[in-house]
Amino acid sequence: MLSRDTSRTVVGIIGNVIAIILFLSPMPTFVTIWKKKSVEQFSAVPYLATFVNCALWVLYGLPMVHPHSQLVVTTNGVGLAIETVYLLLFLAFSDSKKRLRLLLIIAAEVVFVAALSALVLTLAHNWKLRSAIVGSICMAGNIMMYASPLAVMKLVITTKSVEYMPFFLSLFSFLNAISWTSYAFIRIDPYILAPNGMGAVLGLAQLILYAMFYKSTKRIIAAREAAKGEVGLTQKGASADTTKAIP
Repeated sequence: MLSRDTSRTVVGIIGNVIAIILFLSPMPTFVTIWKKKSVEQFSAVPYLATFVNCALWVLYGLPMVHPHSQLVVTTNGVGLAIETVYLLLFLAFSDSKKRLRLLLIIAAEVVFVAALSALVLTLAHNWKLRSAIVGSICMAGNIMMYASPLAVMKLVITTKSVEYMPFFLSLFSFLNAISWTSYAFIRIDPYILAPNGMGAVLGLAQLILYAMFYKSTKRIIAAREAAKGEVGLTQKGASADTTKAIP
C-alpha cells in the first residue's frame, strides 16, 4: 500500500502533467490568431489571470516560503513561461488601444509579485508566516484564474455560440482542478484545496455550456460562411455587369 507521501507525490506528478497540458491547450486558438494576424473577440483575461497566478504559486513553492513543494514550483514555472508567450502574441496582434491596456495590466502584475516577494522574504521571519501570507494571496489568485472564463461564458450564453470558448482550455481546466483538489486532500492544504474545488465546479459549468451550444455554433458558422459566399457571388456579378457596360 502506498504511503501518504508517496500517494501525494504520484498525484502531484499527474497534476503536473495535466497542468502543462492545460497551459498548452490554447495552442489552436493562438495558431488561429497567428494566421489571421488578429485577436478578434478572443479575451486576454484568462491568460493575464493565469500569468499572475503562476507567478504567485512559484513564490509559494519556494523552499523558504513553503518547503517540500517542488512539484508546485515546476508546474507553475513552466506555466509562467508559456503564458508569457501567449501574452506576447496578444500584444503583437492587438490594436494600439488594447495593446496599451494589456501592457499596463502586465506591468501592474509584475510589480505586485515583485513587491510581495520582497516584503514577505524580508519582513516575515519564518516559513509558516510566509506560507500563510503567500498562500492566502495564491488562493485569491487561483479563484481569479478559474473565474476568469466567466466573461467568456457570458458571451457564449448571449451569442449561443462557443466559437470563442476554447474547448481544450475548459476541459483541462476542469481536469487540472480535480487533480490538484485530490493532491490537497491527501495532506490537507487549504490554500490549494479551496480554489481548486471551486475551479472544478466552474470547469464543469464550462463543459456543460459547451455541450449545450456546440450544435448551434456549427449552424451559426455555416450560416455566416454561406452569407459570405453569397456576398462574393453578388460582387462578382456586379463586376461582370460593369465590364459588359464598358463600350
